[in-house]
Amino acid sequence: MNKTIEQDKAENIEIKLLLEGVYEQYGYDFREYSSESLRRRIRELIRHEGLTSVSVLQNELLRNPDFMDRLVLQLSVNITSMFRDPEYFASIRNKIIPRLRTYPFIRIWIAGCGSGEEVYSLAILLEEEGLLSHSRIYATDINDVVLKQAKEGIYPIGKMQEYSTNYQKSGGSRSFSEFYTANYDRAVFRQSLKEHIVFAQHNLVTDGPFNTFNLVLCRNVLIYFNDALTERVLRLLQTSVEMFGFLGLGVKESLQFTQVEKDFEVVDSTNKLYKKIR
Repeated sequence: MNKTIEQDKAENIEIKLLLEGVYEQYGYDFREYSSESLRRRIRELIRHEGLTSVSVLQNELLRNPDFMDRLVLQLSVNITSMFRDPEYFASIRNKIIPRLRTYPFIRIWIAGCGSGEEVYSLAILLEEEGLLSHSRIYATDINDVVLKQAKEGIYPIGKMQEYSTNYQKSGGSRSFSEFYTANYDRAVFRQSLKEHIVFAQHNLVTDGPFNTFNLVLCRNVLIYFNDALTERVLRLLQTSVEMFGFLGLGVKESLQFTQVEKDFEVVDSTNKLYKKIR
């Protein structure tokens, strides 16, 4: 057998044992994440920590909770920015906001919120549309480290020009600087935005639904799951969207050929926005 094939087989066994150990020790279940994504991110963590193998990483993880925090950060990190994919937010503004206006109170869930850029983007959009005062955004993530950053709502001031451009492209009509205070090299987003946001830890793999919502956004999370886990999480999201409410996925994600496809109609095929119809 080819030496490389043997090494890959051995590494796959090590990763399987690592994930079983993480689940038993800490309760985090990564066993049905996409194997290629897992392997790549675990290798990156091994290199970053100066370790020699998956087995050495497993030994550190099971005896040092600090390593577990770093693994969760590595496996759940998503690169994002405010008003990322401006056409997505423009579509929410034009196709979903008119429906949300009909509700006396608006409940929104952003699952896998990461460091919070999407959360504040949506809060700003709702503020601009006059809806934030009677809205509640629930922003959840598996990762406590990024949740803490999201709660603070503090981002590098150097990013604000990029975010301002995205905001304008999404249909924003104000000066983006109205929504934050510049503090040296940091931008601190307004407390009036944070007052309508609840940040909490939630694991899409192991936790169940906790409410029903008029809008659920879960962007660029399913791409890290295998097919079976994707179906389970989509069922959780389907349960969490109230009738005639909306679901938003990432641009590379889709309900097509899934078990919940029949429960939704397409609102925007390009930006993966759906309305629950059954």
